[in-house]
Amino acid sequence: MLKASPENNAPRAPRCSLIVPCRNEAAHIRDCLTSILRQESPPGGFEVLVVDGMSTDGTREIIQEISRNDPRVRLLDNSGCFQSYAMNLGIRAARGEIILRLDAHTEYAPDYVRRAVETLENTGAQNVGGPTRAVGNSYIQKAVAAAFHSPFAVGWGRSHRLDYEGYVDTVTYGCWRKDTLIKVGLFDETLVRNQDDELNLRIIQAGGKIWQTPRIRSWYRPRNSLKALFHQYLQYGYWKVAVIRKHRQVAALRHIVPGAFVVSLGVFLLLAPFSYWARLFLTALSVGYGGALLGASVFSCRTHGWDLLPIMPLTICCYHFGYGLGFIRGLIDFFLRRRDPRPIFTTLTR
Repeated sequence: MLKASPENNAPRAPRCSLIVPCRNEAAHIRDCLTSILRQESPPGGFEVLVVDGMSTDGTREIIQEISRNDPRVRLLDNSGCFQSYAMNLGIRAARGEIILRLDAHTEYAPDYVRRAVETLENTGAQNVGGPTRAVGNSYIQKAVAAAFHSPFAVGWGRSHRLDYEGYVDTVTYGCWRKDTLIKVGLFDETLVRNQDDELNLRIIQAGGKIWQTPRIRSWYRPRNSLKALFHQYLQYGYWKVAVIRKHRQVAALRHIVPGAFVVSLGVFLLLAPFSYWARLFLTALSVGYGGALLGASVFSCRTHGWDLLPIMPLTICCYHFGYGLGFIRGLIDFFLRRRDPRPIFTTLTR
């Protein structure tokens, strides 16, 4: 009788590795991991790598508790704290040939992983994902989620269209083959934000395709205060400039419109005391924006509830002015001062 070799007794590596970057997510991580562990398993199974940025709010204890009860969950330490570090740590530690990035603020349909793997295989794309569905619990969070689905608030990006299926320039979260990520160079660890968009840009530049389908379903919990929303989009606008500087190109017009609007408003405001034409343009710009803001708010509230109308204009402004001011700050730091701006915004990402 032949004896089984140690290699034959070794557990087979899962086909898919699900990477969850997180830091101080005690309020969300249990629900997130619960929805992940209830996933319909794709052929070959999956593992869950939770890459924690040294949380101090009890997140790590929750992950460790879940890991003791389910060996598919592994906790990895991310001393760098940033998501780009976390993703690269997870990718290097992953045993699966297919990588999925998941978010701690999100809950996932039971067939999310299976659908993503099927779409990756059937389309031949190098990255696939579903549209971003934002949902809220509190009054403020519901308003933030409603504005998130407004083209006026966030632009006409296809990732915000819940019914769109086809090629896109970027996609929510992502599902890739591990060798694709290795070939394009993993995530850029110099970026605190916008690392997903920048990776997708490199995939496209290398001849790859990105595919979105509404059959890949998840529900994102956005920021729960307008202050947090403003700071989030301040960072997005700021780090978008870093991506533009790196690649010497603007991926889409929607990325520069908020910054151009804020600059125009500021210039006309400064010149208004000295110029009739500046006052005229400032009035026209203000009235035009106010009218569009009111119209977009009414349109959103028709779908998401009229009780949100009192706060919807201010919510949309947080998207616009946060992103626009961040973009301007990025232009100053990256192009005029030509300095490494990472220390300036590090505290805003913690």
